[in-house]
Amino acid sequence: MIPNDPVMLLSYVNLKLRDNYSSLQDLCASEDIDEETLKNKLNMIDYSYDETSNQFK
Repeated sequence: MIPNDPVMLLSYVNLKLRDNYSSLQDLCASEDIDEETLKNKLNMIDYSYDETSNQFK
């Protein structure tokens, strides 16, 4: 289960992307997460996915 709090979610997702997944699409497919919902939630705290660095910043 992923964190609901946006700041905790940011930390969780970036850790997973860094350590386990080569792309956001891979993470979302593997963890059964809706990619648009995730992006929207992190956008609420002014973070967006950077494909080049494979992290939210």
